[in-house]
Amino acid sequence: MNPMVVNAFPVGIVHVINSGNVESEGDLRMEPSVGLEFNSSDEARDFYGLYAMRVGFKIRTGQLYRSRRDGSVSSRRFVCSKEGFQLNSRTGCPAFIRVQRRDSGKWVIDQIQKDHNHELGLEGENNSPVLQQKPPVAPKSLVEVLRRPKVKLLGQIENGGSSPSGIINFKRQKRGGDGRQPLPEPYTGLEFNTANEAYEYYQSYAESVGFRVRIGQLFRSKNDGSITSRRFVCSKEGFQHPSRVGCGAFMRIKKKDSGSWMVDRLNKDHNHDLGEQTVYVNKFSTASKKFIEEETNGMVSMDLGEMNTGKLIKRSRESKIGTDWYPVLLEYFQTRQAEDTGFFYSVEVDNGSCRSVFWADGRSRYSCSQFGDVVILDTSYRKSNYVVPFATFVGVNHHKQPVLLGSALIANESKECFTWLFQTWFKAMSCCRPKSIIADQDMAIQQAITEVFPRAHHRFSSWQIRAKERENLRSMPIEFRYEYEKCIYESQTTVEFNTTWNSLVNKYNLKGNAWLQQMYDKRESWVPLYLRGKFFAGIPIGETVESFFGTQVNGQTPLREFIPRYEQGLEQCREDERKEDFNSFNLQSFSQTKEAIEEQCRRLYTFTIFKIFQDELLQSYSYIGIKTYEEGTICRYLVRRSGNENDKHAVTFSAVNLSVNCSCQMFEFEGVLCRHVLKVFKLLNIRELPSQYILPRWLRNAEYRILCGAESRVSSQELKAFMTWSLRETACKYVECGTTSVEKYKLAYEIMREGGKRLY
Repeated sequence: MNPMVVNAFPVGIVHVINSGNVESEGDLRMEPSVGLEFNSSDEARDFYGLYAMRVGFKIRTGQLYRSRRDGSVSSRRFVCSKEGFQLNSRTGCPAFIRVQRRDSGKWVIDQIQKDHNHELGLEGENNSPVLQQKPPVAPKSLVEVLRRPKVKLLGQIENGGSSPSGIINFKRQKRGGDGRQPLPEPYTGLEFNTANEAYEYYQSYAESVGFRVRIGQLFRSKNDGSITSRRFVCSKEGFQHPSRVGCGAFMRIKKKDSGSWMVDRLNKDHNHDLGEQTVYVNKFSTASKKFIEEETNGMVSMDLGEMNTGKLIKRSRESKIGTDWYPVLLEYFQTRQAEDTGFFYSVEVDNGSCRSVFWADGRSRYSCSQFGDVVILDTSYRKSNYVVPFATFVGVNHHKQPVLLGSALIANESKECFTWLFQTWFKAMSCCRPKSIIADQDMAIQQAITEVFPRAHHRFSSWQIRAKERENLRSMPIEFRYEYEKCIYESQTTVEFNTTWNSLVNKYNLKGNAWLQQMYDKRESWVPLYLRGKFFAGIPIGETVESFFGTQVNGQTPLREFIPRYEQGLEQCREDERKEDFNSFNLQSFSQTKEAIEEQCRRLYTFTIFKIFQDELLQSYSYIGIKTYEEGTICRYLVRRSGNENDKHAVTFSAVNLSVNCSCQMFEFEGVLCRHVLKVFKLLNIRELPSQYILPRWLRNAEYRILCGAESRVSSQELKAFMTWSLRETACKYVECGTTSVEKYKLAYEIMREGGKRLY
């Protein structure tokens, strides 16, 4: 009998039609079994996720196993969300499936455990009111369904009796029509047990009528500061956003001495057309409310100062983020934080309305402790019309790969907005202070960087420089453009640059050109000559930095696809990093010379960095070194390419501490010694690199070496953050491996117990 192959929309498992209804409930009854085949591991996860949703539990992606031959993933485990003991909510549940990749490329379930050690049922059920929704339009991928584990499917209508004392114990009822129960109209005197019930009732009423709700003003008691009344307003109230028209509809509730809440003021009249609201938007309104409520021990207040994980800041500015994005993201953040204790998010809020959003998972925060010395703020969404202002913080790892250091939605391009963003990133990254930041040249960004990171060197994004040049040089003569390029890219000293620039401006009578004057004033942020002496991890000057997510996630990504594509792109980049880690630790580079200095770097550097060093070493054989100066322990060499008088640089060497510097400034810019210095080392018979010229960030075991050398160069607070993330990453690996079987659990426990004895 041939095994069944399950596709992304498996025939006989889930057949979704345009209305969003599941066609056959019996089709969902298929259970996982050994031998069941899938086209990919993602499809296996989707299938297990749907099975889990039906049975009444949630899943996580567990341990993976790699091929010893090429480091590729050979098998994966998908486990119950209560597997392990890292969180209080976990019970060490043994339920899982494991899929293994066959030579044909298919993935097959080869191990399975269906028994749980906890009760099964709908996740997140509690005694608080639950808002039931219409079935959503079917997503294009089952991944979207699984990324929203806390959202309940369409349930049965609950026909409960009347509430005692005339107080509504609200449970959301469906809209009228088709025999479904209509919602009662709000009226003055209507009572609720809690403010949350009132909010949910008004929200559900709004959906049935055809408008949306925002949390408006609140009032506090002068005696004890407690909240005494609240306003819930139409989303089109006010004029802060172009979509708002000053609508006067609202419902105000007041707290009674008994503790219940009563509607004391009401306006049902709108000054705009009412219509059917987007179900996908309203679907997550509960998540938005729940998020704010959990973080502030009550509903969000307009006078709140700050909310971290997340943070509330009171401001009144236009937001370029669609309101339908917030509840989707907040639902995702809550899910991720339950899975990753290091997950951080922060939301800027203005008078009850969400604004900028920032988030970073534990891996990004740990990566920052290793590679946060150079940071790129990618706001390239502004290159064209965008759906969402999605930005990323990106670093460069020890394989010269981009690593994600945080993500954000930026409400607008004001100084206040960017200042909040940088301050939030700084706090999330345990007060990591980058040496250099690559970001756009907008005045708002410049001012924000100066305020938050006054010692960091701000380098302008190349794409924006190019755009400004095209705009401003269009009317200039061709001759001017040629001399302009030559001045920027061929000047070797600051004196030469200043002389050439002034001569150019005078020659073409451009002293009054405001753009040229502005660019000259900011020359240290974009002219290659001024940037070479600053550390940028070798990120090329004048070249556009590729987006971390490429075209997978950008400013044009629609809401429905954002989270699945975001996670897929992030996982792919981290998979590439894991492959490079595997190769660096398990494979050896080939030596091209017999020099001890090459062997030293071959053992220490990652593949990528060693290749750069090796190329410089081989190039050094084509250069000639001539001593031009010597006094005491200081000597200077002129190093030039054989047969090329123009390719030359000055190298200064001190015998006291084996310090060296070259006029090409490659080490200062990239952190790897240049061919000119290596030539001088050969002349001086220095057979190994001095330790100060081997940056820990470029080593195979970068994380450990960074920590070993961190004590002398960072504050105690930063050092503690480094150690925390390093130990957390290591501990997670022990936990993941140790929970795959009882035998491995015993071994992992014994290792940690023995280590604990030595530690204490």
